Amino acid sequence: MEQTEEIVVMLEQITDPAFLVKDGIIVQVNPSASRFFIDTGRCVEELLATGALEYAQFRDGYLALTLKLNGQVYNASVTRLNDRDLFVLNHEGDQAELQSMALAAQELRNPLSTIMSVADRLFPLIGEQNDSVALEQIAKINRGLFQMLRIVSNMSDAYRYTQNSSTRFETRDICGIIDELITGIIPLMEYTGIQLRYDSPREPIFCLVDSEKLERAVHNIISNALKFTPAGGTIEARLTRRKNMLYLTVCNSDADVPGISPANFYRQYQRQPGLDDSRFGIGLGMVLIHGAATAHGGTVLLEKSPSGGTCITMSIALRQSTDPNVRASILHVDYAGERDHRLLELSDFLPATLYGIEKI
Repeated sequence: MEQTEEIVVMLEQITDPAFLVKDGIIVQVNPSASRFFIDTGRCVEELLATGALEYAQFRDGYLALTLKLNGQVYNASVTRLNDRDLFVLNHEGDQAELQSMALAAQELRNPLSTIMSVADRLFPLIGEQNDSVALEQIAKINRGLFQMLRIVSNMSDAYRYTQNSSTRFETRDICGIIDELITGIIPLMEYTGIQLRYDSPREPIFCLVDSEKLERAVHNIISNALKFTPAGGTIEARLTRRKNMLYLTVCNSDADVPGISPANFYRQYQRQPGLDDSRFGIGLGMVLIHGAATAHGGTVLLEKSPSGGTCITMSIALRQSTDPNVRASILHVDYAGERDHRLLELSDFLPATLYGIEKI
């Protein structure tokens, strides 16, 4: 009884719209959720825009899905608290902060582009002197530029990834895309001291795919796993299909740290547990992952692995289209400026030696 009262008090203290569900029925709503006309006694399944299957199987951890309220779709998170599920909507305030980050990134991108453009011309000239010390410093500077570009790109794209209008679909072999992305990362893992194992159906599955969002999500999932896996550890990645859903699960199974904690689910990109632990960054990677999953009709589940690490599972709906225009290849500006996406997304973990003049 006391635990139940504590949960209700916590619900009232959450500033974002939130409600409690028990046995599939809404039993408590906080004041911020009242304007959405969410009523107690209502079946929560009626509100699910995506994630009905995942929620039915949900037992513990953190589940990111979408709700349809008053004709609008909202991102939401679910966390199990004893015998109740706490749903928290991503409030408009989150969107405003993401939009502010995007505007800041736009201001940062111009001077960063200038610096990288100058480096593209300057570094080869310095390299002609064949000075080993200079070449070593060039590699370090270049890796730093890759890291800055990744941060600016995440700040710029996080808001865009939450907007359904930004999705660009084409019919592609989704298994082939994911296989290529992960197997392309495996050779780089030897430089991190961490082993990546990958299992896949190895069969083509053609469906609607936003290739850029899918790639960014896969890279960020692997990057998050790397952050919380000690040297000598192992990351397990598995791609499975169940009916019309595809599931990519990545676990830092050999980790001796708890990994990404689902405890802080009130804000999408808040540091946890504190500013003194740089591994948690500002959390924009999780926004990109959730945005990609939502665009593909799926969800994101964070849960503890049996060994004490963290498992991230991104689900994707295998959707088809009869529109012949969807099958056309889509041309768009490369967010990485035609640089190696693997080196960009994993720049926090790879040694500077991989960012030599040949990668300028």
